Amino acid sequence: MHQIATIERLVDLVEPAGNVILNMSIDEARQRVQSGDPAQVREIDGQFAFVCKQGKIVRLARSIGRPLRYFIAKRAEGPCLIVAERIDQIADFLRAEGLDNQFHPSYTRMVPAHYLTEIALVGCPDPNPTYTRFFTPERNKLPADLDAIGKAYIGSLAEECRKWLDTIDPKEPIGVMFSGGIDSGALFLVVYHLLLSRAESPARLKAFTLAIDGGGADAEQARKLLESLDLGLFLETIDVPADELDIKDAIRVIEDYKPLDVQSATMGLALCRGIRARYPDWKYLADGDGGDENLKDYPIEDNPELTIRSVLNNLMLYHEGWGVGAIKHSLTYTGGQSRGHVRTFAPGKILGFEGFSPYALPNVIEVAEGIPFIDLTDWQHEKLYALKGEIVRRGVLAVTGLALSVFEKRRFQHGAIAGSRFAEKFPSDPAVYRDAFNALYAK
Repeated sequence: MHQIATIERLVDLVEPAGNVILNMSIDEARQRVQSGDPAQVREIDGQFAFVCKQGKIVRLARSIGRPLRYFIAKRAEGPCLIVAERIDQIADFLRAEGLDNQFHPSYTRMVPAHYLTEIALVGCPDPNPTYTRFFTPERNKLPADLDAIGKAYIGSLAEECRKWLDTIDPKEPIGVMFSGGIDSGALFLVVYHLLLSRAESPARLKAFTLAIDGGGADAEQARKLLESLDLGLFLETIDVPADELDIKDAIRVIEDYKPLDVQSATMGLALCRGIRARYPDWKYLADGDGGDENLKDYPIEDNPELTIRSVLNNLMLYHEGWGVGAIKHSLTYTGGQSRGHVRTFAPGKILGFEGFSPYALPNVIEVAEGIPFIDLTDWQHEKLYALKGEIVRRGVLAVTGLALSVFEKRRFQHGAIAGSRFAEKFPSDPAVYRDAFNALYAK
């Protein structure tokens, strides 16, 4: 079990082993956060969450792929800053210290991804944290050439996956959470290609697809994609009874109540539990989360707060929400995928997997933000929605030589279950999800 390290008024509950650093040691990465220099933090490649203390200043930094939360408790001796991945870890610590009367989940704060957060432990009243960007990708720097864009985008994905494979024992099996959609399909083919190029056995690779009561469109889609490339032997369908889907359990795991994220996490938990039951010792599990955010592939019409101009004009809107300086910014959760990625991270973590989400890495996001979306779409929704499939298909072909089949877009939670059953398992009223979250901490 991780030892609680108490240094003056900082309690650090974050497990260093949870970081996936691809280009330096964990100590080197921590020193870069300690420096307070955003340029040094940007040089960290991987999924990370760091907490560093220098005098009365605490510095925190994270990528999208790993959550990081904090809470300031009042003691007679002065403020105590508790930092952890999860809200319940903070609550448990306060309870053990007899300080739980100060706790409420809305009092916790989430460190926004891509910012260096600084907190000064100087007493009451506590000052607000300061935020300094360490990741500001240049927009529109790529040519309006789909072949060049695809090669650059999937090339960056492949490079990050190559570095990840370097950190793994070549005997360890690797799983991909696989729907047969664009992102998981491209990821699987890239990892398969890399294993062959490294002269490592591709037999260690599996594509895990979820089917609820044997239904859902993803299982057939996944089969078609792999069989079209004579790779059907890598597919493993995890069939889970619908009775095992529990939104309250998912809300407990992700500590959030947004319906789409809860629905996705419910399916993620089902898939991870199914894999764990079948393979008790399986460790590494990669996923395609972040691909939709990178290529701005969400139905704008479904969100009354968005227009195509807001989506295309704002840097990393789907990744970060409206930004830490906006009125809509919630300190408790931050925004966009910075908040929502817990739908993927937490189910795998709680089931004992070491997850890897390469689309959510800064180096891959940087290429995506360089795509000249406005020039390529002329502000037209349908052109934007068609763009992702073309970019990824061309990129996979250029990088791996394999032809990726592109199917109609579906959310994970919709593809794993027959359409008629979805409404039975997932309420349409957002208040149901919020009430279940509030019940977690009701006294």
